[in-house]
Amino acid sequence: MERTVYEVETKGKISGLKLKKEELPPLKDTEIQIKIHAIGLNFADLFAIFGIYSATPKGKFIPGLEFSGEITAVGSSVNTWKVGDRVMAATRFGAYATTIQMEIDSVFPLPDDWSYEQGASFIVQALTAYYALKVLGDCKRDDVVLIHSAAGGVGILANRIAKRLGATTIGCVGSESKFSTLEEEGFDYKLVRTKSFKHDLGKILINHKLNLVLECIGGKILKDSFDSLSPMGRLISYGSANFTPSSSSLNPIHTLINYIRRPKIDPLRMISDNKSIMGFNLIWLWNNLNLLREHFNDLWKLSNQAQRIGSVYEWKDIHLALNDFRKGSTIGKVVIKL
Repeated sequence: MERTVYEVETKGKISGLKLKKEELPPLKDTEIQIKIHAIGLNFADLFAIFGIYSATPKGKFIPGLEFSGEITAVGSSVNTWKVGDRVMAATRFGAYATTIQMEIDSVFPLPDDWSYEQGASFIVQALTAYYALKVLGDCKRDDVVLIHSAAGGVGILANRIAKRLGATTIGCVGSESKFSTLEEEGFDYKLVRTKSFKHDLGKILINHKLNLVLECIGGKILKDSFDSLSPMGRLISYGSANFTPSSSSLNPIHTLINYIRRPKIDPLRMISDNKSIMGFNLIWLWNNLNLLREHFNDLWKLSNQAQRIGSVYEWKDIHLALNDFRKGSTIGKVVIKL
């Protein structure tokens, strides 16, 4: 059987993503075959394409971490799924494809009232938000949580989870134009990521202690957020958006400058100030799929509201979608529709 994929032939630029056709191998007994209907974009996709993501496969590879679709074939040993089932799934790369064959460990049923676009928008970003808030951050009732990139996919789901846990949320975005989204999503406070960020945050914190920060920007924003934490506060870092290239091609000099200027926080100060920084890369969960399913099941019990879809692009427009996503102007989840 033939399928169409987008493969990265040359890392470092979005144009290095090329459309090609290839033959699928015979289906293994323990695998299922899925016709993909929608693909969710993540910043890890961009960083992998640019070649600055540590988990990126060597050589040519097919990007993409999450998708939804319909099962078109099942291996002889599979008895939990059948042809025609609608599913959403996460994979360690490979989702930029019209068809995929994979093991069933990270495949989940798509709710009957969810669209394929919603199904392709939930798993990775919801798990990221849940793992940061609950597993690492130990978010509790009445905690005050600062969420960066609050109008993005992770930020929106993080707010919903934090509110379910009884926390007070502060949403930080790059532009006031995104304030209406924060209001619709029920953030308690909102602010813009400007040069006066630390001062503006301080005004909100006059009557609050900052217990938890979900940080994905890096640079000075990370440092200022850490400084604003109260004793016993936790900063959870899961990304560094400031490394995102300013154009569709990687600028090695710009990347090197950002790397040299990255914040350096003294462990002795962390001890004396009684604050902590934790970082994680969700893709390591693919090394322990039982744990991935355990976290997903706990997440689903806590919060299973469909993601907010911001933009939907056609399969042929994937380069445009990635460029718009790179600019940081999108809201909610960006999806490719097949």
